[in-house]
Amino acid sequence: MPYINLKTTKMLTPENCENLKSAFGKAIECFPGKTENWLMVGLEDGARLWFKGDASQDSAIVDVELLGNVSKESSETMTVKVCNILQKELGISPDRVYVKYKGYADWGWNNMNF
Repeated sequence: MPYINLKTTKMLTPENCENLKSAFGKAIECFPGKTENWLMVGLEDGARLWFKGDASQDSAIVDVELLGNVSKESSETMTVKVCNILQKELGISPDRVYVKYKGYADWGWNNMNF
């Protein structure tokens, strides 16, 4: 039950979207028991983001949410993966990327909670 939402200043092509979705699907596996089979991905492009008061360079913020606890080890590994994905796919420098993590005790799907 993971969810990854990317908000970026870049405009995404259909190819970018497919590549990001696939790359995030592989990256989520750094969290034990999480796979692309249950991953939902949101992609928001063209966002107005100012990082350190500066909007002259592309930036991104990524929210990673999942059922259960988020370990420091897994989140550190995921941050590296996300930064690498965004640099490779969109040319966004890792020093212009924030990655946030949140774990939940309850997660609903299909008229029930896990």
